[in-house]
Amino acid sequence: MSFADLDRRQLLVGGGVGVGLIVAYAAWPRRIGSGLAARNGKEAVLGAFIKIAENGRVTVAMPQAETGQGTWTGLAQIVADELGASWEQMAVEPAPSSPLYANRLIDVPGLKPWTVRETRARLRITAGSTSIRAFEEPLRAAAAGARALLITAAARHWKVPPAECDTAEGAVTHEGKSLPFAKLAADAADRDPADVPPRGPQKLAGQELPRLDLPPKIDGSLRFAADVRLPGMVFASLRMAPPAGRLTGFSKPAARRIPGVRDVVVTDAWLAVIADTWDAADRALIAADPRFTGPSNADSRHLDAAMTAALDGDGGDTFFQRGDYAKAVAGTRPLTATYRIAPAQHLGLEPLSATARFTGDRLEVWAPTQAPEFARAAAAKAAGAPLGAITLYPMPVGSASGRALEADAVPIAVTLAKRTGRPVQLTIPHSVATNHEPLRPPLLARLAALPAPGGGLSAWSARIVTAPGIEGALATLAGTALPAPDLAAAIIPYGVPTIRIDRVPVTLPIRTGYLRGGFDGVASFLSESFIDELARAQGAEPLSFRIGLLGGNVRLAKALMAASTIGGWDGGGGGSKGLACASAFGSHIGLLAEAHIGPDQHVIVDRLVAAVDCGRAINPALVRQQIEGGLLAALDTATALAPQIVAAMPRARPRRALGLVTLATAPKIEVELIPSHEPPGGVSGLASTVLAAAVANALASAGRRLRQLPFNLSATA
Repeated sequence: MSFADLDRRQLLVGGGVGVGLIVAYAAWPRRIGSGLAARNGKEAVLGAFIKIAENGRVTVAMPQAETGQGTWTGLAQIVADELGASWEQMAVEPAPSSPLYANRLIDVPGLKPWTVRETRARLRITAGSTSIRAFEEPLRAAAAGARALLITAAARHWKVPPAECDTAEGAVTHEGKSLPFAKLAADAADRDPADVPPRGPQKLAGQELPRLDLPPKIDGSLRFAADVRLPGMVFASLRMAPPAGRLTGFSKPAARRIPGVRDVVVTDAWLAVIADTWDAADRALIAADPRFTGPSNADSRHLDAAMTAALDGDGGDTFFQRGDYAKAVAGTRPLTATYRIAPAQHLGLEPLSATARFTGDRLEVWAPTQAPEFARAAAAKAAGAPLGAITLYPMPVGSASGRALEADAVPIAVTLAKRTGRPVQLTIPHSVATNHEPLRPPLLARLAALPAPGGGLSAWSARIVTAPGIEGALATLAGTALPAPDLAAAIIPYGVPTIRIDRVPVTLPIRTGYLRGGFDGVASFLSESFIDELARAQGAEPLSFRIGLLGGNVRLAKALMAASTIGGWDGGGGGSKGLACASAFGSHIGLLAEAHIGPDQHVIVDRLVAAVDCGRAINPALVRQQIEGGLLAALDTATALAPQIVAAMPRARPRRALGLVTLATAPKIEVELIPSHEPPGGVSGLASTVLAAAVANALASAGRRLRQLPFNLSATA
């Protein structure tokens, strides 16, 4: 089926390994709370997560979005391993809207009751490096129940005890006999899922199986949101007012003169044009020359001033305390340092896009989203329709940056489709999307520590000014009160007897939200840079100094030692190498960086050596990919130009002007995975925790200490 053949209920997303990635919407559940449904009577449903088709295809309902992190492959591999399926028969489809597929590791406190019927508001949310951690257990349990049903059906056929049967390569086996799942699925589905304990990792666990999404991405058959095509569909582009601003004027006749323009839609907050092609719509907006008002006291200078005033003021609360810091440092002069981190952009490539279509009293929406229930609720609100009338098709996400947590295009696309009575695909231009994206919150921190008489540290404190990140984004989406930022990642992993972390509130003129890695991605820049400074201030070798303080964290110490050994650590004296380590998302990472300052006064990173203990690796290749990609993404964030804030928005600049890493400038990367039998940890955001600190420490070993992100060579200490 091609997109030209698309009807209102079915969409072919692509092909992959074997049967591949087929997402068909003919049997898509239309009501919130629905479980998995069979397609056209040709599939048997075995529980909430697994379907088996007549041709042997095993489809797994994916509760998490695929953002390039390999979640579809990793979660399907867990099911195939426990079920005893062949990898070639595995396929995936997005899970329907139901509490059955909620991410148990992410809570949304105070959520309004439209979401789930449980006492705790947990939804399908892809963020925080949680996919494997949240879903290995429920997927293994689901696969174990399905395996028991298939074995019971085969045992009845053979008239043998079920305990004598097993599964392998997509079939139930018994003493040389075998029956494929396809021949047993219908009989198995007629019975209730069995409550049996999972077997645990089998022969597919730990294998570097090929990604399900890679072949269709290579040949272009995997469809993203902007690829959707519907009969009679029109296209829209728009311009938006700055926060708290409004549209003050534009030339409607100029827009109308562009061939193909169908409608010009005006609100106080935005101006949109609907046309036969997106190019015509956007050219019409250029011709219309819209003008907006915006706040005049909301630029980079005012933002920095607000952060500084908060740090120097007497506000705030103690987020974490161990021991009595004031007593520990009384009569002493602790060593101090101040670190400043600018807001950070997502730097993703996928345009913000959504498609909406009304059919009778029902609304369908196609959108890339990491929080489908929130996107669905936004669509319902824009349509003025009950939630039960909305069907949201979660599309693959084209960026791992976290931008798709907030689906900004959805309510506007719905508004335009409602107005025109036709399917509308809205694609927001890159410059407009950049102006209005939620930024990773800025941070300003003053750290202090007291060296111990016999070496090490006796006290540590951090006073941190920042705004909520992911917790703020979720609260905004849910319509609940904005919480204080969670600073748990600022609690250092080192054995220091006295620690105090103070949290200082600040009101910012910009929109903030979630970026891959979250607060963990910036917290280690503070702690790992400062611990390096403290070691050097005491004349200690930085690796030995850290190891001496990591006695209670053996896994992290092992990761740090592995990275330093493989990387050829030179002691950090007068060279170009730096170290950093972090425990985050249930995983541990050590990183050695080699870096120098080039003749054009830019930071150049030559080599990165990472050692990772993420527990049991479901698919080691996916782990390596995530560490490599995460290091490069973090390097972009650390070395690209800081966003220039104008009228409470980041100013849009061409990507070529940002100083991003290219194939020619990318460092050599080596990733060592440390074998472990511990439960799997998260890895998507893991590399972001250590990159900036390791690079800063490498530059410090050559005499330049940088305490600002992105790295600013004019602001050295």
